[in-house]
Amino acid sequence: MTEDKKSLNFIEQIIEEDLKNGMDSKDLRFRFPPEPNGYLHIGHTKAIGISFGLGLKYNAPVNLRFDDTNPAKEEQEYVDAIKRDVTWLGYQWDQECYSSDYFQQLYDWTIQLIKDGKAYVDSQSAEAIAEQKGTTTEPGTNSPYRDRSVEENLDLFRKMKEGEFDEGEHVVRAKIDMTDPNMLMRDPLMYRILKKSHHRTGDEWCIYPMYDWTHGESDYIENISHSLCSLEFKPHRKLYDWFLDQVYSSNIRPKQREFARLNLSYTIMSKRKLLKLVEDGVVSGWDDPRMPTISALRRRGYTPGSIRKFVETVGVAKRENVIDVSLLEFCVREDLNKTAPRVMAVLDPVKLVITNYPEGEEEWLDAENNPEDETAGSRKVPFSGELYIEREDFKEEAGRKFFRLTLGKEVRLKNAYIIKGENVVKDDNGNITEIHCTYDPKSKSGSGTEESKRNVKGTLHWVSIAHAIPAEVRIYDRLFNDEAPDGHKDKDFMEFLNPDSLRVITGYVEPSLKSAKPLDQFQFQRLGYFNVDLESNAKALVFNKTVGLRDTWAKVKPKQTSQNNNKQQPNTQKEIPAIEEIKRAGKKYTNLPDQKREALKTKIKETAKKVSVEELEPLYNTAVKKVGTRIVTMISLGVILEDKVLIPNQLAKEFILKAVDDKNELLQAEALILKEKYSI
Repeated sequence: MTEDKKSLNFIEQIIEEDLKNGMDSKDLRFRFPPEPNGYLHIGHTKAIGISFGLGLKYNAPVNLRFDDTNPAKEEQEYVDAIKRDVTWLGYQWDQECYSSDYFQQLYDWTIQLIKDGKAYVDSQSAEAIAEQKGTTTEPGTNSPYRDRSVEENLDLFRKMKEGEFDEGEHVVRAKIDMTDPNMLMRDPLMYRILKKSHHRTGDEWCIYPMYDWTHGESDYIENISHSLCSLEFKPHRKLYDWFLDQVYSSNIRPKQREFARLNLSYTIMSKRKLLKLVEDGVVSGWDDPRMPTISALRRRGYTPGSIRKFVETVGVAKRENVIDVSLLEFCVREDLNKTAPRVMAVLDPVKLVITNYPEGEEEWLDAENNPEDETAGSRKVPFSGELYIEREDFKEEAGRKFFRLTLGKEVRLKNAYIIKGENVVKDDNGNITEIHCTYDPKSKSGSGTEESKRNVKGTLHWVSIAHAIPAEVRIYDRLFNDEAPDGHKDKDFMEFLNPDSLRVITGYVEPSLKSAKPLDQFQFQRLGYFNVDLESNAKALVFNKTVGLRDTWAKVKPKQTSQNNNKQQPNTQKEIPAIEEIKRAGKKYTNLPDQKREALKTKIKETAKKVSVEELEPLYNTAVKKVGTRIVTMISLGVILEDKVLIPNQLAKEFILKAVDDKNELLQAEALILKEKYSI
């Protein structure tokens, strides 16, 4: 088997096999068929990505078809939202279709099935029909109306269509086999009476086809070659094919195949349960940034690219599994790191007074917009003698590992000067209200002076009090504090709501953000990624926290027992220190194929956020032959410098320059990134 063949997922292998067996590639056509009864959520992105991804791979058209057969739950609002979401994700459909477009054709086919003795009108109650279905171990029993004459069935079906009966009085069923082991084949429903107005056909119809009857026939009408759906529809495949057998003549015959749907930890995917959150006022609406809907993710600041990368990373599988939500957060963090402008904001402010700064003076300093993007340019930020810094960035007394501001020690203010803590002012309750410090006028960032090149271990963000703009900042966390909120048989999912999923505070942002528009994205340096909320305006800025700079949940995530084992197992494994994980990764890094190496690199980047420069420095002297360890060290160094807003010290610079001249291309590439980024 070739390497290319191995890299194909099982759906692509099916398609390749079909093409090999004579199918014309021009006959390939796919579809994404949502029911317009709610907003699309993150779980749908996998189905979207698979269908539209195949369209791109094979240069084949993809239909967007709305399976709108239930007027009781479907609305035009949902149709519009779905179209908006698919477009935002970056996909373009070929034809916009609706199952309701085929109501007349489905009705005509049903007439023919009745004439052929393959369908009948059943006049029993829903309860009686369910009871006669049997069980998985016992066959069903025939309806007393199963042998009605063709003439009577046609007459009743016509009267159903003309509205002469009430809801529930009659249904149409396929006549298949009440003893079939697959219970879906035991005379399934094809039509029911629903006297409700349809969002497209109005009151033209009062009978509506069932999903199983509609779905495959819609695929057939649209010449869909491969009908891809999630695993819960695998038992439906036999019925899907039976219905196709009754109408198939000369079109492309669709082939149903199933894949594992996307399940995400800490997340509810059920539309019914999501609707309850909205209706009960737990969230403000379908686009509340705590919801898993695509519209909510968009409002929170997630990018189309990050979601598509997430779907690609998850891949296509045949077995159900649960994906850790931290992978989705990692993908958006990686994407925004490349594109989001860096700005300064202080969310828990304490006043800092530079006592030797000229009174009444101000200056505008140069600040880089994004070190990951050379074309992003720079901006001016105002500096003065009175600033806000984060309260947690100062301690009167601190240990050796506290690299932020304390009395008697120096730190650098980002893009500005080196300052030294001198004393504090407190209120009557002992709370610090002001921090007084001095600055070195010759230490201005980028000035080229010897003082400016001094190495200090900490760098703090800040805003000038005279220029800062107050802003409402919404700090979002996961909506549920349990990994599987709807996975407990004896508890309601609402019991696991996180009471701290939303915290609203007032922060202060630099003045460049005054012109920020809704959905604009930024990195608040050292704090995380934020975007401008839809409710924001020039007079009242509102920001949403998209994701932090690191995964804070990893430290508090509870150990989960197996779903198949109710007994708590003792945890006998000690947690491996992050630096040891990096060392272990180095031993196998260069021995892995490209795909696995990229996956390991992603893991290394997350792990490196838990490591300090001091822990990493001993690895700079790793032997030349241990190139894997040197590569992961270089990757980790880049993450630590970015994450902790540091600049390379002399040891790091020497390590980087030595690696630039190394023979190993992987090591060279990582080193060149840092060399260029920090102008070494």
